[in-house]
Amino acid sequence: MTATAVTPETELQRHFEDTIEHDRRIEPRDWMPEAYRKSLVRQIAQHAHSEIIGMQPEGKWLTRAPSLRRKAILLAKVQDEAGHGMYLYSAAETLGADRADLTQLLIDGKQKYSSIFNYPTLTFADVGVIGWLVDGAAIVNQVPLCRSSFGPYARAMVRICKEESFHQRQGYELLAHLMGGTPAQRAMVQDATNRWWWPSLMMFGPPDADSPNTQQSMAWRIKRHTNDELRQRFVDMSVPQAEALGVTLPDPALRWNSEREHHDFGEIDWMEFKRVVSGQGPCNAERIAHRKAAHDDGEWVREAAVAYAAKQAARGAAA
Repeated sequence: MTATAVTPETELQRHFEDTIEHDRRIEPRDWMPEAYRKSLVRQIAQHAHSEIIGMQPEGKWLTRAPSLRRKAILLAKVQDEAGHGMYLYSAAETLGADRADLTQLLIDGKQKYSSIFNYPTLTFADVGVIGWLVDGAAIVNQVPLCRSSFGPYARAMVRICKEESFHQRQGYELLAHLMGGTPAQRAMVQDATNRWWWPSLMMFGPPDADSPNTQQSMAWRIKRHTNDELRQRFVDMSVPQAEALGVTLPDPALRWNSEREHHDFGEIDWMEFKRVVSGQGPCNAERIAHRKAAHDDGEWVREAAVAYAAKQAARGAAA
């Protein structure tokens, strides 16, 4: 019987698996399988793109917010989203990815971002519903990522989740204020809820049976829960919040199941989800065009920064 030869790569693979098994962190200088690295780059880049594209739906209301207080709150939130994108691009760079390359892949349609940001914000109530539902879904999805197996990603998520929790509370407070207002304001909140509820459920991704990456991501402990588990948690969290606000969630099948001790809810329109993800949503083209224009307009700033850095380095070398 011939013993299996132990190669240096085999030992590295064993160490990687042992690190994952004992719930320790993989750091950028550690050896990792190429498939693990690629999976992380894909997920972190998609997350970063979502934060940057996610500035657009609410950003359009910065000049139309109804008061200085609402403008300041919204401006702070949009700035936070930009910061989240920068944290995440930095985490991707620790894996050898280039931020400029990732941006180009987004603009070229070769990398995705969250489907939720391809829907229009028609009224100021949408700003509140995005804070309540969209950021609420983000929190449910992202808090477990604070325990991701990849160190830079997990650490970035701690800061991001703290700020997202503020965003959700700000959105909920805005809706509570509107629900205490005129019938027209209450109707505006209900209309926004009707339009954003189902896209918010789609944020968690396809059902587990159709999710090609979930099983491996969970085995590597990049993710801690499946898409359907997180979706159920979000529904259970949102129902009592809706009742407290006085809005009706637009799902006639929504009811408490005492046997499961969870809420049952209706079937999601997965055909719509696939259309939006494939680039055929209401605002896909608009979002990418806006991102490309901003990237092109900022080219001179990037060139100036590179030239200044080179000049400072030359001065240092000469000194």
